[in-house]
Amino acid sequence: MNKILGLLIGSFLLVLTACGEDGSEKSLSKLTTISWNEIESEAENTKVRMFMWGGDEGINQYMDEWVASRLEKNFNLTLERVPMETEEILQKLQTEKQAGKKDGTIDMIWINGENFKNAKETGLLAGSFTESLPNFNKYYQTNDPAFQTDFGTEIKGMEAPWGKVQFVFHYDSSKIDSPPASFENLKTWIKENPGKFTYPNAEDFTGNAFLRHILYANAESPSDIYEQPLDKEQIAETADKSWSYLNEIEPDLWRSGEHYPNTLTELDRLYSQGEVWMTMGYNEARAVSLIEQGVFPESTRSFVMEPGSIGNTHFLSIPFNSSNLEGALTAINFMLSPEAQLAKLKPDYWGENTPISIEKLPDHMKKAFRSVERGPSVLSQKKLEESFIPETEAAYVDWMKEQWFNEVVQN
Repeated sequence: MNKILGLLIGSFLLVLTACGEDGSEKSLSKLTTISWNEIESEAENTKVRMFMWGGDEGINQYMDEWVASRLEKNFNLTLERVPMETEEILQKLQTEKQAGKKDGTIDMIWINGENFKNAKETGLLAGSFTESLPNFNKYYQTNDPAFQTDFGTEIKGMEAPWGKVQFVFHYDSSKIDSPPASFENLKTWIKENPGKFTYPNAEDFTGNAFLRHILYANAESPSDIYEQPLDKEQIAETADKSWSYLNEIEPDLWRSGEHYPNTLTELDRLYSQGEVWMTMGYNEARAVSLIEQGVFPESTRSFVMEPGSIGNTHFLSIPFNSSNLEGALTAINFMLSPEAQLAKLKPDYWGENTPISIEKLPDHMKKAFRSVERGPSVLSQKKLEESFIPETEAAYVDWMKEQWFNEVVQN
């Protein structure tokens, strides 16, 4: 009898444990079956906490001054923005998961790429929710391949597209008449202008993206990289050419390559002080606000090189233990709205491109989007679209970090 009772108690405890592990996902599933009005109603008079990278003042102002005020006014929903590196956000969620914390401290996160892959694989996300977002289904091309995978990882509705960016180089047109058109041209330019170019190290997101451009440039075709999972043997020849390229330019880099900027902020500072004549970044319009703030010279312009400019989509997602699912869904749906996307496109705050489908918008919004002037430092939409090349799968990021250190830093 005691043995049977023990087995029953044990089974009961296992059921409780299982419910605790996926309780949030079940709650999210239930929420996605009720009316959207009910979700917004439940979000009223609550606070939603968004943890996100906070290293760009324009982005922070957009969130604090534009998004937060309208969430408060339109939905009586308070947005609390908590700045934190994405890797640290995932570490915090992992700690909460291990501690069995069901009512988490994070309701929404800004995420993509390798971080999304890690979050999905370790069960740190609440589950699929995009099908329930009215704005996503009304104004976005929901079957767009860019919304199906994120750096090669299947999305399955677990994150909503918030913005898209392309990698561009910036240069001072008062010092450079004509920027290089290819990476071979860049190598020549660096040789002719010693000390005036460098790039962030491979640990930095921007620096790593620069290295992936080098890899694309040395492949027979960029698609040989971005259409294939990482196969070290298959790309060995391309990789060798890439490390050779980087070692060849190193002696003529800023400080002769003895120090690489640790962050994009450090590289931007070198550019703003005139120590280097080029910088770079994963946002084709990021120079606009920096010029207005007097950080970058007014003569700053942007360019891309053959074989193209890597672009990607970034997303909003909900952690597994969000304590305000209704607030998170309401905020995300609003941040995907035409009004919010238009404000984000304008250079007043952020100035980044939008994943919204312009053709799905009402006529007055189509006109508003198409009339946005992004300034002379931003390449034309036609040029950006012509030069766009997709991202690799996430595995390349860590591989590039390791190989760059071994093949370039220690060489």
